Amino acid sequence: MSKRIRIHRCSLKGGIKSSPEFAKKGLAQFGINIGTKCGHGCTYCSTGAMLRCHPSFKAAKENPFKHGYAIIDPDIPEKVAHDAAHMRNRGLAQLCTTVDAWAPESKKYDLGRRCLEALLTQPGWAVRILTKNAAVAKDFDFIREYRDRVLVGLSLTATPDRENVMLTVEPNASPISERVAVLKQAHEMGLRTYGMLCPLLPNIADAPQHIDQLVRFCKIIGVEEVFAEAVNPRGAGLRLTEDALRAAGLAAEADAVHQVRRTENWSAYVAKLIKSIQVAMRRHGMISRLRFLLYPARLQDADRNAIEKDGEGVIWL
Repeated sequence: MSKRIRIHRCSLKGGIKSSPEFAKKGLAQFGINIGTKCGHGCTYCSTGAMLRCHPSFKAAKENPFKHGYAIIDPDIPEKVAHDAAHMRNRGLAQLCTTVDAWAPESKKYDLGRRCLEALLTQPGWAVRILTKNAAVAKDFDFIREYRDRVLVGLSLTATPDRENVMLTVEPNASPISERVAVLKQAHEMGLRTYGMLCPLLPNIADAPQHIDQLVRFCKIIGVEEVFAEAVNPRGAGLRLTEDALRAAGLAAEADAVHQVRRTENWSAYVAKLIKSIQVAMRRHGMISRLRFLLYPARLQDADRNAIEKDGEGVIWL
């Protein structure tokens, strides 16, 4: 952890919740979250915009759009255990959908592993893990016992040669090279894996050669699916990302993020990103595994038409 963070506790209602939105994305039927604010401090995060009205922020006296703190429920594994045992409808649950169960504050309470144990010891449940932290590797011993029911994913938001740039906007997440190493380890242990290329920021991770490198790596580790997404323009994320990059002296990257704050530029960036990912996935014989998650509300007509003309692998949300 590169910076100390303030940790607040809250009490969440329930442990496992139905998630129609994530079902539509093809990710999971259920969601599990261990709090309302993650300590990784990713500047582009849209969780603050989504959860800004949650009472935990007022109780903690924190701004949902600021960073440097985390809000977690240390008792969430017990709530997950209760729900896992008593819910009649069961299926695939994502751990997590808005926060990270292996972030620094979560590791303090071992929330990721405890939630896995609570869920997987009950029949009928499967888990999709999504994290930006290499600490998940410490739980591979347990995951291996249930390998058929667990999908392991670590967000790859850039190629390893760009990890110093990403550390500027993902200050408390594991470096990209460590995430790559953990995914290799998972594959070598025979664990199921999937790719999560999200978000691929402009002038940092969206160049065709960088995308090809990421897709090639996904193929090497035998991913079952590749999810991809553009940066979410909702909330203050783009402004905060631009500010962080500029403060770090990364002017070209900051300028690129500034450009996509304009709707027409964001639309063009998305259309180009989809095309580049499709090209790479086809080159490596993986197009059937592509799941590009697209919110089309801000698309310009020309870009929408171009995507509709070749929408293979695109999930319209």
